[in-house]
Amino acid sequence: QVHLVESGGGLVQAGGSLRLSCAASGSIFSINIMAWYRQAPGKQRELVASITRSGRTNYAGSVKGRFTISRDNAKDSVYLQMNSLKPEDTAAYYCNAEVPVRTTSINYWGQGTQVTVSS
Repeated sequence: QVHLVESGGGLVQAGGSLRLSCAASGSIFSINIMAWYRQAPGKQRELVASITRSGRTNYAGSVKGRFTISRDNAKDSVYLQMNSLKPEDTAAYYCNAEVPVRTTSINYWGQGTQVTVSS
């Protein structure tokens, strides 16, 4: 079992910055990929950014160059630095941890943190 707790959301004006944090606990040694997803009202949940244990990153095209994902394996945490925020970034942001199990994987989710960007 992996437990994820996010923090750092809030209200910010367009062009501003926020930093999201996600702390993992439980069977953290088993986590491979950690990621941030977001879901806006009426829309499907989408991948924002992901990072492997070795530090390889992947970003959605809409956030590339503005957001940076990082991971501190010693603190069992993942972060999302969000700069140049736009109103369309408004969404609930969820931390995700992927644990490989034999030929498949289990995904764990945090409770979500709201990010609201005003124009």
